[in-house]
Amino acid sequence: MNRKAFVMMVLLAVSILAAAGFVSLTRTHEVSPNKPDTARHTNRLISESSPYLLQHAHNPVDWYPWGQEAFEKAKKEDKPVFLSVGYSSCHWCHVMESESFENEEIAKLLNEHFVCIKVDREERPDIDDIYMLATQLLTGSGGWPMSVFLTPEGKPFYAGTYFPRRQFESVLTQIADAYANRRKEVDEAADQITDRLRELAAGRFKSGPIPPARTVEDAVRSLMRRFDREHGGFSDKPKFPPYNDLRLLIDEYRRTKDDSALLMVTRTLDAMALGGVYDHLGGGFHRYSTDERWLVPHFEKMLYDNALLARVYADAWTITKNPLYRERATQTLDWVLREMHDKGGGFYSALDADSEGEEGKFYAWTKQEILRALGRGEGELFCRVYNIEAGGNFAEEASGRKTGSNIPYLKKPIDKLAAGMKQADLPDRMSKAHAKLLALRGKRVRPGLDDKVLTGWNGLMIGSLAFCGRVLSEPRYTKAGSTAADFILKHLYEKKLLRRYRHGKAGVTAFLDDYAYLSSGLLDLYDATRDEKWRGVARRLADEMLDRFSDPKDGGFYSTSEHHEEILIRLKDVYDSALPSSNGMASEVLLGLYLLTGEAAYKDEAARTIRTFSAAIQRSPASTVTLTRVLAAYHDDGGKLKGPVPAEQPPTLVQKGPVKASLTVPRVSSDGAGTLLVRVDIDRGWHINSHKPIQTYLIPTRVTVSGSGISAGEPTYPAGKLVTLGFSPERLSVYEGRVEIRVPFRVQSSGSVGGTRVAVRLNYQPCNDKTCLEPVDIELRAVIPLQR
Repeated sequence: MNRKAFVMMVLLAVSILAAAGFVSLTRTHEVSPNKPDTARHTNRLISESSPYLLQHAHNPVDWYPWGQEAFEKAKKEDKPVFLSVGYSSCHWCHVMESESFENEEIAKLLNEHFVCIKVDREERPDIDDIYMLATQLLTGSGGWPMSVFLTPEGKPFYAGTYFPRRQFESVLTQIADAYANRRKEVDEAADQITDRLRELAAGRFKSGPIPPARTVEDAVRSLMRRFDREHGGFSDKPKFPPYNDLRLLIDEYRRTKDDSALLMVTRTLDAMALGGVYDHLGGGFHRYSTDERWLVPHFEKMLYDNALLARVYADAWTITKNPLYRERATQTLDWVLREMHDKGGGFYSALDADSEGEEGKFYAWTKQEILRALGRGEGELFCRVYNIEAGGNFAEEASGRKTGSNIPYLKKPIDKLAAGMKQADLPDRMSKAHAKLLALRGKRVRPGLDDKVLTGWNGLMIGSLAFCGRVLSEPRYTKAGSTAADFILKHLYEKKLLRRYRHGKAGVTAFLDDYAYLSSGLLDLYDATRDEKWRGVARRLADEMLDRFSDPKDGGFYSTSEHHEEILIRLKDVYDSALPSSNGMASEVLLGLYLLTGEAAYKDEAARTIRTFSAAIQRSPASTVTLTRVLAAYHDDGGKLKGPVPAEQPPTLVQKGPVKASLTVPRVSSDGAGTLLVRVDIDRGWHINSHKPIQTYLIPTRVTVSGSGISAGEPTYPAGKLVTLGFSPERLSVYEGRVEIRVPFRVQSSGSVGGTRVAVRLNYQPCNDKTCLEPVDIELRAVIPLQR
């Protein structure tokens, strides 16, 4: 497109904008309840599964879901298409719904002059990506709700975000007039915008050599320049949780021991952990902070934020051993398991910000409410600790008006406050206050729940649960991750992977991020469990990802596959946003599979992806953080990746009588942490005493670990089964069948050439219902491989 044509295209959009007297606002996030069944209107969205679309099913607007039916109607009646894109926890989406889409006059304008399509961006990120790029091209910014006007062929010619009702009415009138009376200009603008989008999609990524290792240092320096030294984070306001950036900095600290990288991590994690962006009563993080201090959040809670943040906090804990980080990781995952967990094992997508039509009402407190709930003495103490003010500390974002309500937040961790206040029992007293207030909060009108299960987001949570379960020695998280993975494979993966499950119905062909995020989560699950099932499924998904999404000509991966419907443009996702870039995650999965299998084809595909986006990585390494992290891993070992890191030693096996024992040594994390797995298989009809037999005279099952350069933690034993055998009326606590005992460890030094040697002793006594054999003492030996 030449400069003159591009200017004409923009001028058309500006002329419509000016005629409407409107300046576009970019807003994001939040929610309203579903419409009652007694609503006066019902449109086609009533048959959809998306909670967001169902919220609009009773608007007087004649909404269509995305599909051929709507575009065929537009062609037949020669009308432009009004495309509205949002999601269930988007506050300004629901403001626009309340102001405009529920308004009879606005609905009449829309129904008379347009064919109206409503899209849930979380179900259809492909549609969102295309028209968000058009919106940014036309307005210089983007956000949700996204409002785009299209020709019947799906070509955009005008776009904006949130429109207040009066401006929206004027915009609709002006666009209807332009389409009817300046059709040639509209069609020319639509063609030119579409051509420009195709140019951007085709030409924005030029393949080049693997970027040099210093590119990672460039990314760190870029983050350092933007770092808020006072409050943490990498922007002024609003502040979004920078989990991708923090993972890069944690990796960089492990490689270089650069204290400045670790400082950026800890200051940011401290500020988020103490601020109002964290839910101090219920656990879990809100979407983002509207201020620079992490105090006032947009109150929605997203599954992906909490998956990624729990992982970062747990990872930072492995370095710093800061108890606050472990606490935030576990409290966040506990909230997810308590409030976002489908009974079948999957995880829901989001909690809204609004309840009773008011943002944050569920989470905010007046001082009087707290004093009534806790009593004067404990209430005043809570208010002092959590900075509760009589006049409120919560001001509306738009008006700055104080509401009289408070967002609980801390200035210091509870243990440090206890020392300063000379109240050793403060943590226990605050814990009891939390429980009382949380129970009281539970009686309020709850924010709306988006209960769709998305494959990719569940992949992120599976990975986080597996990682946290492993490094924090919390097997319940690993178990929850395994259950969620089974849920996804059962309900969303048969002949092909699907994206969305809700109320027993699965649908929407999976996108690249679904494949990449789920594969990554399964590899984390394999690291935590050493169960070959997870490695096998991850590999199968990665092979399908290569087959369906890779660009054989120019490299990298498209977000959509050839199995999807034909859309205006196929895009490649390289830049990190609220989520890690899917090309970055895909290349990380491929590199991980190479390290596990030694198959060079995976490494070559990862390298090809890095080369495809070489210019983008070098031009903006801090915007391509996920790919930059993969680049850093690629450059480890001199950039050659000469061979795979051994994933695990072959299990040491010993069988004595009716009991077989094996020792599996995992690939340890970069800081030397890992978990030994002792698996005991007991023949049918036999048992061994549990690690805590009821009778003191019985020999317990016990595992002990020794080795030079290794520090082992307390073993985790399963609970015994209570049985009564024929030879005695006493109940016994025993193990039968298969028993798995896990021992966390940390490698302190290499111990010997090739790795650290470890010896595990297993003591037990096998019995059946008639006799007991002699006690057994066996030793299992293995080598923990050195890390790169």
